[in-house]
Order: sequence, then C-alpha cells, then structure tokens
Amino acid sequence: MGRRVVAETLGTAFLLAAVVGSGIMGERLAGGNIAIALLANSLATGAVLVALILALGPISGAHFNPAVSLNVAMEGRLPWSEFFAYVSAQIVGAFLGVAAAHLMFGLPLFFASTHVRHGAPQLWSEFVATFGLLAVIWGCSRFRSHTAPYAVGAYITAAYWFTASTSFANPAVTLARAASNTFAGIRPVDAPAFIIVQLFAACVATVFFRWLGKEPLRGTT
Repeated sequence: MGRRVVAETLGTAFLLAAVVGSGIMGERLAGGNIAIALLANSLATGAVLVALILALGPISGAHFNPAVSLNVAMEGRLPWSEFFAYVSAQIVGAFLGVAAAHLMFGLPLFFASTHVRHGAPQLWSEFVATFGLLAVIWGCSRFRSHTAPYAVGAYITAAYWFTASTSFANPAVTLARAASNTFAGIRPVDAPAFIIVQLFAACVATVFFRWLGKEPLRGTT
C-alpha cells in the first residue's frame, strides 16, 4: 500500500509539472499566439500521461485522478479506505507538481490564479470531458488493456481542443491549478464547481458503464 501511495503521489506530481510547465513554456515561446501555446500544452500533457501510465500503472494502477479512483472504488475494485489514501496522495502530488513547475520557471511557489473559467458551457465541458475519459478507461481496461496508456493520452490531448474548458477532468488537477496564475490556471472561486461536476460525471459514468457491460457483448466470450 505504501508503494502504491508513493506511485500515485509521484505520478500526479509529474502530471501537474507537465501541465503547468508546458503551459508556461508554451505561452512564453508562442509570441502571443494562444493556439500555439495550447497545442504545446496539450501535446505535452498527452505524452506525459502515456509515459506515466506505462511506468507506474503496474504499481498503483496509475489513477492520478480522484474521479478515476472514485470510479474504481464504486466498482468494488478499490477498498474505500484505500480510496481516501489514493485521493490524499493525488492532491499532495498535484501541489508538489505545481510547485516544481513554478520553481523551474522562477515563479513563486504558489500564487492564486486569475484565469476566469465559469459558466454553463465550461461546466458542461467538464462533464463531457470526465465522462469521456472514464469511457476510454472502461473500454480499454475491459477489452484492450494494453492500449489504455496510449488511448488515455490521445483522449486528453484531443479533449484539450474539443471542450471549452480545455478538459481538466480531474479534481486534484483542478485544485492544484487554482494555485498557479499561469496559462494553465483556474480561479480558486471557479474550481469548486469544476470539481463537483467532475465527481458527478464519474458517478454517472460508473452507473452507465455498469449497465452497458452487464451482459456479454454479441460475438464475445
């Protein structure tokens, strides 16, 4: 259990370091072109997810996300006592990752974001992004488990672009990015609504895919 918690902390820390660090680097190099900055941010995030899931998945399952851990716990594959340990590790790791990124770029350790992200379109985007992420994880883990790292990385890269919120889809990520007044940040006042919607989407996805996978599919054994 101790090794799994450390893996979740380390993985989430590197994920946030990549999200925030690539956002800072992309913005600095893009010369004011937000599309180029977002492209750099999304590609780095998707790539690091593939690498981290491949590296740490065999140890902890590579959740790096309380919404994923909630889904696994609701499915009965993670005891609730371990769920709270996983979430605590993910939150700690997320803030460590933000601090690491800030230090690399000579910024304050933590400073509250002023990046406005609110309104119904943003919240609906977070529901879609989180539900879709869990759909990808469910399908890959059930039918093609070896493809999960690549599928998750590809999905998150795409979701940066097809959602209005740029696909946070992760309560720990959302919480930590509120402490980063950079390209990837979110105002602390906007973060709670994002987190509530993400957790709600995880619950809806769990119930839906439990129904969808209830009976063997035609042509499968």
